[in-house]
Amino acid sequence: MFGRLLRHVLAVLAMVGAVSLTGPGVQSAEAMSACAGRPVKTVGFATGELRVYKQRQYACAMTVAKNPGTRRAMSVSLQPRGGRAAVDKGDFTRQAGPVTVHALNRCVRVSGAVAGKSASTGWILC
Repeated sequence: MFGRLLRHVLAVLAMVGAVSLTGPGVQSAEAMSACAGRPVKTVGFATGELRVYKQRQYACAMTVAKNPGTRRAMSVSLQPRGGRAAVDKGDFTRQAGPVTVHALNRCVRVSGAVAGKSASTGWILC
């Protein structure tokens, strides 16, 4: 009974940020990327930045707010040439995405927006 209560209390404290369960030198979940692969392009704009990552067969993108915290309209779109775009849009506090598409030997086009300001790429990763 006591062990279950202790786990519950620790989980609640971790959710509100009162306890850090990571040791020194370990990145927090917020600092780590949600996309797998290597970063290939970052496009900054007034209210955030658009990040593009590439693995062998897949491309991944996300839009990250410059000042996270307040809910605002955000979106990210990743479209492979000849394919349908993967889109994530809504009111978010930190980021829109990640979205992933199959992009083996295909160019992709990426766009993102935070609070009315936006950025996009032309066809990249060709």
